Amino acid sequence: MKFIDSHRDAWHTVVGEDGPMPHPNPGPNRLLTLEQWHAVREHWPADVKAGVIVPNDADIETLEACLPRLGLVVLQFPKWVDGRAYSQARILRRRYRYAGEVRATGDVVVDMLPLLQRTGFDAVVLRGDQKLDIAQRLLASFPAPFPAHYQGDVLQHQPLFARSGAEQA
Repeated sequence: MKFIDSHRDAWHTVVGEDGPMPHPNPGPNRLLTLEQWHAVREHWPADVKAGVIVPNDADIETLEACLPRLGLVVLQFPKWVDGRAYSQARILRRRYRYAGEVRATGDVVVDMLPLLQRTGFDAVVLRGDQKLDIAQRLLASFPAPFPAHYQGDVLQHQPLFARSGAEQA
């Protein structure tokens, strides 16, 4: 898991004086809202990867045809108890085999990290009051304190009952 410092991020949102620019110019490491992406995707150069910020109530399937052109998909957690972005990440990884970066932002707390990892996130911007050293220790101990999960996930596709004895250990 990569931890992103939002002040040193290589990806930059495209904003103007009054908020997001409606039609940003193509360029490397541009992070666009979903609306911006839909407005410019037809004219965006195929050799320039874009990043897209996707609200957790958006239909992730609308990005299917665009995924080869995206280097980053940012999924939002407006509240830590709202888990719709977990499903979006899993769909990106399992159904569409998206290989770019999937990043969690918003109300992301350390306790969410194991499930974020299991559902396909590989980068995270922690909420401001969360401690990076605690997050790193938790991930270093993963999968302990949870040595096995019954359900399959993006890392281990088969549920526990379908795994061989060696895989269960």
